[in-house]
Amino acid sequence: MAIIINVDVMLARRKMSVTKLADEVGISLTNLSLLKTGKVKGIRFATLNRICAVLDCQPGDILEYRPGGEGESEEDME
Repeated sequence: MAIIINVDVMLARRKMSVTKLADEVGISLTNLSLLKTGKVKGIRFATLNRICAVLDCQPGDILEYRPGGEGESEEDME
C-alpha cells in the first residue's frame, strides 16, 4: 500500500508556488519539496493543519491511499 501526496495538485488548483506555500506554512522549501515528492516517512499534524489552512482544503485533498503501492510491508504498519 502507499500514501500518495497531492500537494502539487492543490498548489496548481490554488495557483500558488511551492515557495509561497513554504513561507506561509512556516517550513523550509527543502522540507516541503521532500513532502511534495513523497520522500518523507511522516508529517506532523500541526504541519498538515497549516498546509490545509493555507490551501483552504481538507487533509484528504492532500493525502491519498492507494493499495498495492511499493516498498511497504506489514512490518511497516506496526
